[in-house]
This record gives sequence, C-alpha cells and structure tokens, in this order.
Amino acid sequence: MAVKPAQLAGHGLGAFALWTFIVAYLFVMTEEFTHLRKSKPVLLAAGAMWALIAWVGAEYGMSAAVEEAFRHNMLDYAELFLFLLVAMTYINTLDERQVFQALRSWLVRTGFGYRKLFWLTGVLAFFISPVADNMTTALLMCAVVMAVGKDNNRFVSLSCINIVVAANAGGAFSPFGDITTLMVWQKGVIPFSGFFPLFFPSLVNWLVPCAIMHFAVPNERPKPSDEVVQMRRGAKRAIFLFLLTIITSVLFHQYLHLPPVAGMMLGLAYVQFLGFYLKTTSPRYRKKHPEHPHTLKSNEYIGDIRFDIFRELGRAEWDTLMFFYGVILCVGGLGFLGYLAHVSQVMYVDWSPTWANISVGLVSAVVDNIPVMFAILTMMPAMDAGQWLLVTMTAGVGGSLLSIGSAAGVALMGQARGKYTFFSHLKWTPAVALGYAASIGLHMLINSHLFNNVPIVAR
Repeated sequence: MAVKPAQLAGHGLGAFALWTFIVAYLFVMTEEFTHLRKSKPVLLAAGAMWALIAWVGAEYGMSAAVEEAFRHNMLDYAELFLFLLVAMTYINTLDERQVFQALRSWLVRTGFGYRKLFWLTGVLAFFISPVADNMTTALLMCAVVMAVGKDNNRFVSLSCINIVVAANAGGAFSPFGDITTLMVWQKGVIPFSGFFPLFFPSLVNWLVPCAIMHFAVPNERPKPSDEVVQMRRGAKRAIFLFLLTIITSVLFHQYLHLPPVAGMMLGLAYVQFLGFYLKTTSPRYRKKHPEHPHTLKSNEYIGDIRFDIFRELGRAEWDTLMFFYGVILCVGGLGFLGYLAHVSQVMYVDWSPTWANISVGLVSAVVDNIPVMFAILTMMPAMDAGQWLLVTMTAGVGGSLLSIGSAAGVALMGQARGKYTFFSHLKWTPAVALGYAASIGLHMLINSHLFNNVPIVAR
C-alpha cells in the first residue's frame, strides 16, 4: 500500500521532527541567557530533520517527492536570502556613510524636552521602518534616546517601548517594513500597493499605547549637546540609489512578473557602481580637499574614506540570514510530514479565519513571527484579501506585546541593558494590547470591502 508524505507524521519520524524543532526553538528563545546564536540550533535541526525524512522516505519510495519538496523550500529561502542581503548591504552602506549618525546628532542637538523626544522618536520609527527594517530603525532611535536621556531611566524605558511598538507598526503596512510582509508580497498573495490599507490600523496600533504612556514620561528638558556629525561623500547618492532599488524591485514584480529579488539584485549593481565612482574620483577629490584626515576629529571628517561594497556585504546579519534558512527548512519539513495541514484544519476550518489570524498575533508575542508566517504561507488557507492583511498585520504588531516578541525588542534589551527590560515592557503590555485590539477593529471597519469571501490564489 502506497504511503503519502503526510502520513509519515504518524511514523516515529514525525515525532522526532516535531520535537527536534521544538527543542531547537527553545534554544532560540533563550538566546539572551545562553548566548548561543539563534542560527546554530535551527541549522542543526533542519539538517537532522531532512536527513531523516530522506532516509525514511527512501524506504517508502518517496525519494523524488522528498527532493522536490526540499528544492521548493530552498527556492523560497534563496529568494528571501538574496533580497535581504541587498537590503542589508544598503543599510550598511548608509551606516558607513554616516547617514544614521548625522540624523542622530541632529536629534540630540534639538534641545527638545523628554516628551517631545518621546513623540519624535516614535514618529521617526514609524515612518523609517517601512523602508528600513524595524530592528535597524529601533536601534537608531534607541541611540538617540540613550544619548539624551541616559541619566533618566524612566524616559529611556518608556521611549524604548514606544520605539518597539512604532517600528513594528510602521513595518506592517509596507512590503519592506518586516520579513512577514516581505514574504507575503514575494509569494504573490498581496500586491505592493495592497498593503497600504493597513496604514491607519497600523498608525492606531502605535498611537493608542503612545498616548497612554505620554503622561508617564518625565516633563523635563535634558541638557542639549553640541555634537555635529556630517555625512560622508556619496551619502546622498546612496540614499537615492536605495530608493531607486526599491522602485526597481516593485516594477520588476508588478509589470515584468518577475520575483522582487530580481529587481533587488539589479539594485545591488547600482551601489557597486557608486563604489566604483567614489574610488575613481578619489584623487580628484583629494586635490580639492588636501587636508589629512588624521588632523581632523572623526566626527568632522567627511572626506574620501575608501568605500568597499564587499566590506558592506560582509557586514550583513549573517546569523539572521542563516537563522531564516533553518526556520524555513524546519517548517517546510513539518509541512511535508503533514503537521501544518492538521494545524490549518483546526485554525481555519474548525475555528474561523478571523479568530485564527488574531491568535497568530498572540503567538508571535512569544514565538518569532518568521516561522509563524512561513507556516501560514505553507498551509495557504483559503482567505480573502481582508483576512490576509489581518494576519500580516497581527503577525507583525503582535510581537510588540512582549519585549521578546520581535527582533526590535530583543535588540533594544541589549542596547539599553538594565533600563529597558522584559518586566519594564510587561508593565505596559495592557496599553499595547489595547492598541492591538484597536488596530484590528479599525482594519475590519475601514477595510470591510476587502472581506469579500473571495479566496486569493498565490503563485
């Protein structure tokens, strides 16, 4: 009697695969305490899981099916990997050209009070994260908060919570704002402009807890700073090319029907030629600016510091990129064994899509939203545009409920160690949850026309 891949869940292999993933993810969740990089356990789990799937599959004559499933998951990962690699390279380039440092120094020099800075860093986090990733945005804004309020723990703690919520909310209405939205867009479920109806629900998700926390922020004014950081040569060109790369990626996907990663790889060529231009015009620039860099303070020097695109490529978050490989292959393996089909039946048939998608946000407060969203895309339940936008939003903003629920929160716990902690965030979780509920309600109200019970068929 022929055995289907999904029937292997009842085999001892199924239990082994499931527990392997659970144990690996426990190590991921305790990274802050064990100091074991999150990519290590999931890479080990993915390798062990697929090796055993291939071994047992061969006994049942399913080697071809196993290989096809593995290659399919690898293709999903390759598209995500190359897309993120280009995006990270651009972010590193802007960082190396001191774009973020210049913004930080300007904010520190403004002389605003704590409450104004609380709102300003939140606004900037909300509007920067749709273009840059939410973790980079959060780290940038946290650097501002730490610079102006390092002696006021209450201001730092509240501002960090505000930044995490704003960065996660801002990333929910843009394909470039979060990995979850990126995966949904790349899968062809929602078009680029299709995420924009989430703008106002995302805005409310941040504004509600921000308005509540406002009154707890000290009504004081920090001592202003006179630090000046100027951008290096080529910084403005790099910003322009990053925006051009985003446009290229959108056009490739929208009009040429190519994966967005094709446009991003073309965009990588843009910044490579920028590096070539900076290098070849170096002698001419030095003639006009003969001053030696070592005679100037580092924050004053905007001269011809050598730019190397491959150095910026090398500075990519490789642990994160390898983590995505392990997660995608692990979740793909569980899907091949039939576990995701069972979960889909319970959540999207026995329950309702609305309650299932709201629950996804609560789960993402504890478990990283990447495996959660990839599992949903693997299950591909029959949902209309309204429900897909709902789960995209909840998976992104649900991570704000706890400090460990998003990359932004985990990163800030390290950057503002002792000032922004799990329990300081937990104290304001009811306010964040109120924003979470308000954003869901607003989405279902103003986007009711998208809940039309017409299932979307992805590519």
